Amino acid sequence: MAKAISPCIFCQIARSSNSTPLLHSDDKVVAFKDINPSAFRFHQLIEMHYLIIPVEHIPTVNDLQRRNEDYTLVSHMINVGETLLRRDAPQSNQYRFGFHQPPFNSVDHLHLHCFALPFIPRWKQLKYMSLGPLGGFIEAEKLLEKIKPLSPIPP
Repeated sequence: MAKAISPCIFCQIARSSNSTPLLHSDDKVVAFKDINPSAFRFHQLIEMHYLIIPVEHIPTVNDLQRRNEDYTLVSHMINVGETLLRRDAPQSNQYRFGFHQPPFNSVDHLHLHCFALPFIPRWKQLKYMSLGPLGGFIEAEKLLEKIKPLSPIPP
């Protein structure tokens, strides 16, 4: 019997990235360049907008809970993003990491946006602003606070 093709584009990238070059891949996450970048390497206009996605399909930040597995996954996603940006944009003096919240997410598969700033053109930063109780964009560290387990995380 033929295997069903997943309608989630990010699941397809995570499972077999034949058409999307990966910047990082491990058993938990994969990283790749955003196809519509909002940030570029300063003065060189080289894309510095990466996405880090979990291999496992998790639809949105709303599906994350206060549990060790989710906290550890998001922490790992941030660490991978920081490592890639430090490697590829060491001259940048500001990095930014965060997630879109429903209904503002473009793909229903959890994905961390990783930027080496500035945004070019500057108006693109509007897409990555928090809208308070309406959602919008949530900074990665703020999400970690929100899902931090109540009991201590084992070493």
